[in-house]
Amino acid sequence: MLENRKILLCVSGGIAVYKAVALVSKLSQAGAAVKVIMTESAQQFVKPLTFQVMSRNDVYTDTFDEKDSSVIAHIDLADWADLIIVAPGTANVIGKLAGGIGDDMVTTTLLAATAPIWIAPAMNVHMYDHPAVKRNIQQLHEDGIRFIEPSEGFLACGYVGKGRLEEPEKITELVKDYFSREHKLAGKKVVVTAGPTRERIDPVRFLTNFSSGKMGYAMAGAAAEMGAETILISGPVSLPVPSGVTRIVVESAEDMLQAVDAHYDTANYVIKTAAVADYRPKAVADKKMKKQEGGSTIVLERTVDILQHLGQQKKGQVLIGFAAETNDVGQYAKEKLERKNADYIIANDVTEAQAGFEADTNRVTVYGKNGFVQDFELMSKQQLARQLLEMITDKEEPHDS
Repeated sequence: MLENRKILLCVSGGIAVYKAVALVSKLSQAGAAVKVIMTESAQQFVKPLTFQVMSRNDVYTDTFDEKDSSVIAHIDLADWADLIIVAPGTANVIGKLAGGIGDDMVTTTLLAATAPIWIAPAMNVHMYDHPAVKRNIQQLHEDGIRFIEPSEGFLACGYVGKGRLEEPEKITELVKDYFSREHKLAGKKVVVTAGPTRERIDPVRFLTNFSSGKMGYAMAGAAAEMGAETILISGPVSLPVPSGVTRIVVESAEDMLQAVDAHYDTANYVIKTAAVADYRPKAVADKKMKKQEGGSTIVLERTVDILQHLGQQKKGQVLIGFAAETNDVGQYAKEKLERKNADYIIANDVTEAQAGFEADTNRVTVYGKNGFVQDFELMSKQQLARQLLEMITDKEEPHDS
């Protein structure tokens, strides 16, 4: 199932190194070509020869030990890989990568990589919960690195809790799933909108909302992973552009409308994740409005409803809208589905803990035509994005525009 796939395994030092040996075996049995880099600490647990035998490739341990004088080893390995897995991912290597430190073969290769990087953490439960480790993991999330969350169970230190390296069989299945969906959207064009819009009041003030753009960026990243030409039309947010995605930055609802219209006719899927302002000031002051005694009134006017506009113009595109609600979620989502001629509405209750604006996780219900309803449990927005696109692409065969 992984025939002709090239996987680079970076092994850092922890008792879970023995599981990395099993992971090399599982990946090789599935047909992948596996190369291994080990930190100095990892070699204290398992010798390089073990990985050499299991992978049937040289094992790299020293940045300055060039096995082939015609190439620079850490650059060549970074360019060679289709996917890079760090397992076990210790607090040390996570911290180094988050800080941009390259002081050994593993970290210099990771800094040179353009392939997707997955980290499978393994450490003591209290280390995993330390503010510095959590901060570093969050930074790497924002940098586009995917984490394979550790299982809960007995740790080598004697504690029971989150910290065990995920089982090699499970990691191998995740790798298979990743490559199996890699081409599901090949040849398709996906347009995603994300983030808030800003509607100017004067040169220094504007109306906006709490949208962080995280769900939209996750959807764009997932679409690119699945092989789509992906256009991300983004309001003002501070998020890195997902790998393989073309980003168009806009500010107002009108800017977003024009950008979406420019790509709509050639799109196969349009995913409207952005929280677009429903109203804007009718008049925008050209100078800063000064304070005055008493109250002040700003007259608002409606912006164009982009999702409804696209629904009216639809010619075979699969149109997906998001509904961020605070009450009667199902009722409003079904009404929106019908009124805006969408194919799916993905609805969530933004008042729910860990499922609203700015959160890294989300819980949604998908509503489709002919009474289709599917619930998705609370999970990371990256994981949810992949599952949503898997579900939708399995159900749809969009017409080429």
